[in-house]
This record gives sequence, C-alpha cells and structure tokens, in this order.
Amino acid sequence: MSDKAFKPYISPEQSMKEISFKAIFLGIIMAVVLGAANAYLGLLVGMTVAATFPAAVIAMAVLRPLKGTILEENLARTTGAVGEALAAGAIFTIPAFLLAINPATGEPIWQKFDLLKSSILMLVGGILGVFFIILVRRTLVEDAELPFPESVACAEMVKTGQKGGSQAAYMFWAMGLGGLIEFFTSENGIQLIKPYVRTVFKIPGLSRISYIDSDNVLKYKTPETAQIKGRMFIESPAANAAMTAVGYIIGPKLAALTFSGGVLGWLFLMPILLFISGDFGDIVSKFQGNWTDMAASAYNAQIKPIAVGAMLVGAFFTLFKMRKSLITGIGRSITDVRKVQAEGTTETIRTDKDLPFPSIIIAIIALIIPMVFLYNVFTRSIGSSLVSALVMIVMGLLFAAVAGYLVGIIGSSSNPISGLTLTTLLIAALMMVLMGQRGSSGIAAVIAVAAVVCCVAGVAGDMIQDWKVGHILGGTPWRMQIGGLIGVIAAALTLTFSLQLLHNTMRIGSDALPAPQANLMAMMAQGIVGGEMAWPLVIAGMLLGVGLILIGSPSPMIIAVGMYLPFRATACIFFGGVLKYFVDSRVTKKNPTAKGKEIAGNIGLLIASGLIAGQAILGIITAGLKGANLKMPESLNNPWLGLAIFFILGFILIYFPYKKMIESGEYGTSSEEKEI
Repeated sequence: MSDKAFKPYISPEQSMKEISFKAIFLGIIMAVVLGAANAYLGLLVGMTVAATFPAAVIAMAVLRPLKGTILEENLARTTGAVGEALAAGAIFTIPAFLLAINPATGEPIWQKFDLLKSSILMLVGGILGVFFIILVRRTLVEDAELPFPESVACAEMVKTGQKGGSQAAYMFWAMGLGGLIEFFTSENGIQLIKPYVRTVFKIPGLSRISYIDSDNVLKYKTPETAQIKGRMFIESPAANAAMTAVGYIIGPKLAALTFSGGVLGWLFLMPILLFISGDFGDIVSKFQGNWTDMAASAYNAQIKPIAVGAMLVGAFFTLFKMRKSLITGIGRSITDVRKVQAEGTTETIRTDKDLPFPSIIIAIIALIIPMVFLYNVFTRSIGSSLVSALVMIVMGLLFAAVAGYLVGIIGSSSNPISGLTLTTLLIAALMMVLMGQRGSSGIAAVIAVAAVVCCVAGVAGDMIQDWKVGHILGGTPWRMQIGGLIGVIAAALTLTFSLQLLHNTMRIGSDALPAPQANLMAMMAQGIVGGEMAWPLVIAGMLLGVGLILIGSPSPMIIAVGMYLPFRATACIFFGGVLKYFVDSRVTKKNPTAKGKEIAGNIGLLIASGLIAGQAILGIITAGLKGANLKMPESLNNPWLGLAIFFILGFILIYFPYKKMIESGEYGTSSEEKEI
C-alpha cells in the first residue's frame, strides 16, 4: 500500500464530531478501570493484555446507542486503552520500592506506597511516552513495510461494527463469568490437588555424607542417618479464568514456552536442590513440618536467582536481535524532526496534523526540571540527580522509538518493555555506583529512573498502535494525542490507590500477587547497588540462558519468566494455550475462509478479554471488601468446583468461536467430508 493510494475510512475532507464530553468521559472511565484491572493481572502473572480490543468493543457498545460517531468511538478507545499501557509500566517497577531491601535496616525501602512520588513517576513517564512517540508518529504509521497486525485487526473490527452486529455481548457475559469465578474462589484460583512433597530419596551403601553445620564446620553423618530427604513438588494448575484466558490469547506456542519454564524450575531444578542439600530437618522444623512452605522458601532463595540470570541474558539477546530496529528507530526519529521543522507553517490536512512541535519540545524540557528535584529527593545529591535525569531522558527517547517500531512489527501485546527496562536499570545502576551512590538512596534512584522509562516504553507502544487504528479510520492525530494525554493523567492519578489497595489486602510479593517483574527489578537494583546479589546463582542462570540461545530456543526470556512465576500459574496458562490449539484445529478442519478464521479468532479474543477484565475488576472490588474486613465466601473453594471451572472455561473458549464461524457460513468442506 503506497502512501498516495491509501485512503482512510473517513476522508480528510469530511467533517465529523470527534472530541466530545461523552467520548472523553468514557475514555477516562476506561483508562481508570482497565488500568486497575491490568495492574491486578500484571502483579498476578507478570504480564498484561493489550486493551485496544476491549476498549474498542466497550466504546462501540456504549457510544452507538448515544449516536456517537466512529471518530468519537476512536477517541474514546485511544483515551481508554492507554490506562493498560501505563499499568504495565507501573507494575513492572513501582512495587519494586516495596520489595527492595534497605541494606542498613533490613527493611523495605518503602513500607507502603508513597502516593505522591508514585503518581509523579507514572505521570511524567506517561506524558513523556506520548510526547516522544509524537516525534515519530507520521513516519511509523505511514510506513508501508510495517504491518501493524493488531491495529489493522482492530480497525477492521470497528469498520465491521459500523455495518451492524456488534459482538460486545460475548465480552460482557464473559466479564460476568470471570467476575463470578473470582468472587467464589481464592486469589490464586482453585487447585485440583494441594501442593505437597512426598518422595524420600535414599542412597543405599553410602558410608557417610558430608555437610556444613551452623558454625561452618565440615561434619559427617554415619550410615544409619545417611538418608537424603529430597522431595518432589507436585501441584495442579489453578482453575483461574484470567490466567486461562492469558494462555488462550498468547496461543499454544508461547503458553508452552511459559510452562516449560515452570517445569524446568519446579519439576527439574527444585527436586535436584532438595536432593543435594541433604537433611532439611532443621529447616522444616521452622515451618512446623510444612514441606510445601519449605520448598517455596528454598525456591525463592535459590531457583529464582537462576531465573533472574536467565532473564538478563534473554533481555540482552532480545535487544541484540532488535539492533537493526533500534538504529532504524533512532534514524527515523531524527529524520522526522527535521521534516517537521522544514514544513514550518505549511498547511497540512486534518489526518496529518499533530500537536505543535515547538510546544512538545518545551513540554519535554519542562518535565525534566521537576524530575531533577524528585531524583534529588531519592539520591540527596544534585550531581546524581542530574545524571539520573539525563539517563531517563536519553533512554526514554531511545526506547520510545524502539517500542513504536516493534509494535508496528509484532503488536503491543508482545512489546518487550521488560527487556528495555532491565537495560535501563543496569545502566542507571552502573551510573549510581560510579557516582558513589550506595545503599537505599542509590537503589531507590535506580528504580525511579527505570520506572519512568518503563512507563515511557509502555505508553509509546500503545499510543502508536492506537494512532495507527485512527490513521486507518481517518481520525485527527492532534485530537487523539490530547485523548492520550488525558487518559495518561487519569490513570496516573488513580493507579497508585489501586496498587495500595492490592498490597494492603493481598500483599505484593506474596503467592497471591507474586509480581515477578517488580521482584526482578528490585533484585537487580539491590544486587548491583547494594552488593547483595547471589552472583553465583545469577551467573548459573546466565549460563542457562546462553545454553537456551545455543540450542535455538524460541524465547529464553519467556522461559525464564516461566521459571519465576508460581507453578500453578504457568500450568493454568498452558491449559489456556491447549484450548486455543484445540479450537484452531477444529476450525482448520472445516477449511474456513479468511473471514471465517477472523470471526472465530475475534469471538475467542473477546471472550478471553472478558474473562480477564471480569476477574481483574472483581479482584479490585474483592480487595476493597477484604480491606473493609468483610469475609469473602470460601466454601466453594474445593477440588470438585475446580474441575467444574476447568470444564466450563474449556467449553466456552472452544464452542462459541467454532459455533460463530459455522453460523457465518464462511468455511469450505472438511477433509473427512471430501473423502466421503
């Protein structure tokens, strides 16, 4: 598609209502709700789901009866979807303040969320993400070589909705089901079997076994006591609607990769750890004989650092594969700036008009000033705060361009902002060490820099995806950019309260909300600046990552994240991926047309998105009820109900997409029917 041949759905010459109170108000509500819901999901499983599709469906369902135009729907979606993007950046970094330990006191750097500092970090990061991506918007959205798969799919869904038959009902009843499951189950979902360890390993004929006692003295045990009580961790998937839907959305391949990390960590490395560590009697006594708690404690202490090392290698490997995109993104950013300057006051058509370039530059500079003062609060050093602000602005601009380019290739659902944030964190930590910043102030400064850059990358990727949808539909760029800024501000001013509520009722960092990405950021900042990293285990994990790369593993980063997550979560995600495999196989046997595949895919996506949104929203509500000391129902939390939930989720995620495709008639003859 050449630039001259392209024609938007609504022509530039056509005048249509776009910015309105109802569109902005709906967008703000979606930004707040979708941001809070995805914050819960991200803390639970370490990933969020792009809100472009759910926001588009809700905008159509709400504004269509109010006689809203397609451009009003577009603006509401753009304003609302950015809440999820900011939540992704926030949950990767802000909770790290609660998880990182002050070396001097042994206490967390923050005992509770600092509402003001958290909001400022998210607000500045989100606004900079919008401003930075404006600089490359025109180049990216008009590049015919960038497919923007999710943007094109969303635009087609919106255009189809204009012709009648919005499919919002599937999403809304799925939201109700997801909320119902969340209301009657625990935070982690129902488990078919309780986690336990049962096997006792013995070594016959062993003359003696050596061990180090509490006084660091080498001692030996006699043959009579030479039994190694190594145990095997066994646990079922959690009957969890949101995690099943995540596996369904990312598909069988990525779900299997995530689960492979859980298998590698919990079912391979963990038994080896428990076996070679010898008699855990003294440790088990501290947990009152609870082997499950002991296994979880040992896993956190020794397996998770290995996962951290593997994630580091995976992050750098991802950046290495992105090197051409990185250089291209920077070059295009510079070229686009020059182009805007050269145009001067030349009149541009409605669908090409951005916010004024000089105003953007002034706003960016204005945002740097308060960040210097904020970083000075963390570092208590004006020199270190200036360096922190410099790293933040350079890395933010760099990774905004990269995130935008990658979204154009693979979509925002696969935007690797965690890898970009890790890179920023390492650079910031190195700078803090060189500046002599140690202890809690250095750790806090590193996390603060990473928080802003992570929010920049998340928002930039989401914005360029939504603006590409608007480009196809014929939206006005500067109006969409205002909508994005409004959504960012609304989400930034409310997300901290959601995070605080979740922490008060479920405790971030516990099994209920493991926050894997934030844990990783805290460990890295604390390890480099505070000198408390378990480097031998981290190096072992890095070597594991290298090994995965050498054997051609599709994604070492995803495998490492799977090692970090609770086993029940990765197993449930895998269950969702298996469901997606079955529905795809069933649809394929009917030889569907391209339209038929799209129908089945859209229905499945809407149902899965509804399950996630419903459980996540109810998670926020139930967290508030628990905070008010209201007892939630737990009588239904039993294995038989778990089995029923698995069956129900499997049925709706396979049956309805297939049924809708059959009803459309968009399929040929199956191979079996051809043989007959």
